[in-house]
Amino acid sequence: MLKKKRISGYTIVNIISLVLFFVCWELVVKTGLISSEKLSAPSAIVKLFITKLTETYPDGATIQANTWASMRIVLKGFCLACVIGIPLGLVMGFFRPAECFFRPVFEMLRPIPTLAWVPIILLMLGIGDGGKTCIIFIGSVVSLTINTYTGIKGTKKVLLDVAQVGGATRMQMFFRVGVPSAVPMIFTGLRIALGISLATLVAAEMVAATCGLGYMMNQGRKLMITDLIFLGVVVIGVIGYAANLLMGWIEHNIAPWAEEDR
Repeated sequence: MLKKKRISGYTIVNIISLVLFFVCWELVVKTGLISSEKLSAPSAIVKLFITKLTETYPDGATIQANTWASMRIVLKGFCLACVIGIPLGLVMGFFRPAECFFRPVFEMLRPIPTLAWVPIILLMLGIGDGGKTCIIFIGSVVSLTINTYTGIKGTKKVLLDVAQVGGATRMQMFFRVGVPSAVPMIFTGLRIALGISLATLVAAEMVAATCGLGYMMNQGRKLMITDLIFLGVVVIGVIGYAANLLMGWIEHNIAPWAEEDR
């Protein structure tokens, strides 16, 4: 009962903070502290959102079409990064030969900004979905691999010693001790990688695209339609927030011990 009350209170505080944020945002614009030409009010964004559900002006697509065009590419690159990055990070962190072989490559790639790959990949693969998917994959896989590597590398030695004394093989220690220990950092990596994916996609779509949230925002910039720009910002923020809640729910259900350690 106590835990349910604590979670309920936490949720209420979350809702209050969001409401206050949007109320303050609305007041800043309505009172003229910042011109509506530079900062759109939430009410104006909601009004445009309703309009864009059926109208395609000025970017040639509804908000649903733009959102799906962007998310389809994000999911492709993000899922590919998960399939490769998580197993690679686990192997790197637990098996010394793999660490020696792969770690120098990732240490070299880590300081390179994800946006630096945009012109290179677009030049090599063009402005189609393949190029943008590749950019998202590169940005996501580095963060995801390093976080996974850090997570399994931090496995408590006493747990490994107990498993070894109990007669566990190296592979049993990997799957039954190492992997569960890495779960919290894996989900941290997933959250970071998703944020990078969304930011990278918007940047890529602003450079080269014919549809998507980034393209919509760029059209708003060209035509000086501030509401359209902020509509894209809010939609991306809502998607990111919803994805974070989903990941938290998944982590809670598959790794409840992770919350107990925090």
